[in-house]
Amino acid sequence: MAEDLKFELSILATVQGFYQKLMRDSLGGDVPIPSGLDEASLRQSDNGLPETLSRMYRWLHVLDMAITPAMLRQALTPETDSEVAEALLRYFVRRRESSEINRDKTDLIATFLYRHPRVSGQWEQHGYGLDGALPLSPFEIALIEILADTDVPQLPEEHVQLLRNFDPLREEITRYRDFNALMDSGIVSRVREIKRWLDSSFYHPGVLATVAAHNAAFGQRFDQLFAKALGEIKQFAQALDEMGGSILSTVDGVEVTVEHVAAIEEHEMLKADYNNALEKFRRVSRLKKELDRRPPIRKSLLAPAARSATAASNRSTAAAKPARIAATKAPVAAQTFQPPVITAQQISAEEGKLRRVEESIRVFVRVADPKYRQIVPMRFFNLMLSPAEADAYNATFLEEKSLRADVARTLIRSVSCIARINTELEEIKRSQSMSSLWKLHADALVVLLDISSTTTEEAGSVAKAAEKGDASSSKAIHETIKKLRSRSDVAVKTLAHPGS
Repeated sequence: MAEDLKFELSILATVQGFYQKLMRDSLGGDVPIPSGLDEASLRQSDNGLPETLSRMYRWLHVLDMAITPAMLRQALTPETDSEVAEALLRYFVRRRESSEINRDKTDLIATFLYRHPRVSGQWEQHGYGLDGALPLSPFEIALIEILADTDVPQLPEEHVQLLRNFDPLREEITRYRDFNALMDSGIVSRVREIKRWLDSSFYHPGVLATVAAHNAAFGQRFDQLFAKALGEIKQFAQALDEMGGSILSTVDGVEVTVEHVAAIEEHEMLKADYNNALEKFRRVSRLKKELDRRPPIRKSLLAPAARSATAASNRSTAAAKPARIAATKAPVAAQTFQPPVITAQQISAEEGKLRRVEESIRVFVRVADPKYRQIVPMRFFNLMLSPAEADAYNATFLEEKSLRADVARTLIRSVSCIARINTELEEIKRSQSMSSLWKLHADALVVLLDISSTTTEEAGSVAKAAEKGDASSSKAIHETIKKLRSRSDVAVKTLAHPGS
């Protein structure tokens, strides 16, 4: 009995030493150890072992309250001794607290042991249970040995059934090819829910072995896809910076700049507590989606810098071609307009304006009387919305990965382009006598024509996808795009015939 108590005390002493180092690294100084619990006193403690154990558990519980899962994640490095991690696992399984924080810490430690076996490849071969029938993984066998002196919980049949969900989940993970798909899958919340349902059974060796294997597979895939997505965003930002731009896009109403992207530290985000970093991961995913919605711009900027400048120039030249052809046929006016080369900075600035227009229309539609929400008051005119367009601005499912969300986003984007073109046309009318202002708004129109051309192409794809299942949505898109083309034609004629 005394030997068992001494062994248990030695485990707690190892945990205390690890915690002391962790607190010292975090706070820059040692935390005072209660009298009788220091290393020297513990070595001499032969009498009163139960009381010493009780005091040690209470002391470690106090330290636990100051240590977050994120701190534990950062403290467990490849250099951490396996004996320390095993002592931590014994400590948490013995406590078997039902709190989510305690479960997360146990989860981290078990996954650490799975990722860092004493012998490389140790967990790759499967063995069999004592009855020769139930297959046991080598890692589960190792956990049974580590926790042999610990009163582990029984595993009821309903929890055995829950564990069978993890094999399909691991297969699902392998099918994801991009970060957005992984983030939109909801797999993180599904797994957390399963862990919550397992309750105290979570501390069973079979559960810990299953969960650790899942965590390792998910973590590896997550890290790969996140690194790929962030690499593409940073490459985009670098090319944009070389071309003189600064704003990549707008996410959640906030403009994301080159500086913001440069400040993202991949390693630090991946080491942080997942719950705390989850919103940052989601923002990276939303930014990636925004960039993916602009394929012509994105493809040109992801090429080497020299080619990207040429591609942007070629695209702007093609976009302004109708205006130049019309201008050659028109009489020479008091002012002449030379279509500029569209830069990434201009595109980025116009994207910000479009986002603000979208938001202002959305706010009006949601708060206006339903009878009048289709008449949106703008600065120089009233913007008339169709019922489908008004419904799109009022939709609550825009973040979904679904056809109806694609239709709504397409309508919103197209209407916002119409509103911006109308605004610049009105500004041109009012600046006929001021050449500098006239050119400023004319340049903006050329950028809008380029964006509208891309929007029209993307809208065609969405409309085609909607034809089979939702003909009314397809019709609504075609009607909105017809209005956008009409306003684009007016813009081209205005640029071709300045002063008319």
